Amino acid sequence: MDKNYEKYNHLAEMLKVLAHPVRLCIVSNLLEVGKSNVTDMHTCLQTPQSTISQHLHKLRSAGILECRRNGLEIYYRVKNKRIAQLIKELMQDEKEASRD
Repeated sequence: MDKNYEKYNHLAEMLKVLAHPVRLCIVSNLLEVGKSNVTDMHTCLQTPQSTISQHLHKLRSAGILECRRNGLEIYYRVKNKRIAQLIKELMQDEKEASRD
C-alpha cells in the first residue's frame, strides 16, 4: 500500500465538495440539462439564490464546474469529465436501487 497520501489530497478535496446533497443535486441536474443559470436552479431547488451561489462557488473552486457569461446571466456546466462519469454512475445505481 502506498503511504504517500499527498497524491490523494486533490481527489479527497473534490469528494468533500461533492459530499453535500444540494451540490450533488446541482451537478446531477447540470448533467441532465447541460447548462443552467442560478435563476433556473433557484426555481428547481426552491433554495435561496445566495445559497445556490455559495454552492456553485465551491464547485467551481474545486474544478468541477465552469461558467460562461451571456449578457447579464452566468451559465454553469460540469467541467470535470471524471466527476461527471462518477455522478452518472452513482445516479444510475440509485435509480436501480429504487426499483428493487
